[in-house]
Amino acid sequence: MSIKDLAQHLNISIGTVSRALNGRADVNPDTRKRVLAAAKAMGYVANQSGRSLRQGATNVIGFTIETNVETKSQGDTFFMTVFDGVQTVFARHKLDLVVLLCSSDDDPFDHVRRVVSRQFADGLIISATQRQDPRIDYLIERGIPFVTLGRSLSGGEHSWIDMDFEGVAAQSVARLVARGHTRIALANTTRGINLSYVFEDAYRAALAEHGIAFDPDIVLRSDITELGGYQTCEKLLALPNRPTAVVLVNESLAIGFYRRLHEAGLTPGRDMAIIGFRQSPQARFLSPALTCYRLSLHDVGVELAQSLLATMPAYKDLYPLGTVQKIWPMELVPGESDPPLRP
Repeated sequence: MSIKDLAQHLNISIGTVSRALNGRADVNPDTRKRVLAAAKAMGYVANQSGRSLRQGATNVIGFTIETNVETKSQGDTFFMTVFDGVQTVFARHKLDLVVLLCSSDDDPFDHVRRVVSRQFADGLIISATQRQDPRIDYLIERGIPFVTLGRSLSGGEHSWIDMDFEGVAAQSVARLVARGHTRIALANTTRGINLSYVFEDAYRAALAEHGIAFDPDIVLRSDITELGGYQTCEKLLALPNRPTAVVLVNESLAIGFYRRLHEAGLTPGRDMAIIGFRQSPQARFLSPALTCYRLSLHDVGVELAQSLLATMPAYKDLYPLGTVQKIWPMELVPGESDPPLRP
């Protein structure tokens, strides 16, 4: 019997059953008694790989990353800073961080299953969360400590940290509308990761709030790379009624976007307003200066590490955070790329 079977028998979530079996304080005492009694009566035995991870036998934490075209092009400017924040916390406890690279030819779910079966990590940090992510359900089912960088519709009560995509979309659209723009494009990612859905939903809601009709023709998807930005700009310029402004889901798109505008004899900001996502090292050197958003990736890493340790029996008394589900705030950095619409 798996923990999923036990949860279905009791009509209780997998997460609640897992916490009850592990003696978590945030479970109702009557619920814990009911879970323990059913586990004993039905012969439930904890998965051994999960037990090994929960006991913290290796002093190693795994951080899964997919080595797709996007992470290969920008991973050093994003993940390395997150890693530094994570390791700042783990170093206090003599824990080592190991990066687990999932090849673009591999299935992320199979990759996580192999990691678990080999039992060489005490817990996992999962990135690039999908809208429906079987990795999350799998880890909950086995009672394995984990936290995700990104939200998902899977898992329910698991801990996660994510960027404020809703806030960025809403603030960007409001800023552009206030500057006279009503035809505002969205450059999104082609990948099925959850952030692409969250961002587009927030963009559509922001348009509706300002009485602007949604136009699917100006919502374009590409790899979030410099080339993706170049190709997106080319498609927008080819439209008979091209937009006067664009919001980018990732700052890497801005580099290619600027290049294509210049090739067309157009000037970023003057001929098309642009708002990027994160103030990355590359984005700081664009001219005109890119309007975008600031956040501390180091602090995100610290929060990820503390949230994971809060799920691990050996450390939860030191980090009594419970289940952490946090949307990370982002601060607007005004630039010169989104001036008022010219008459």
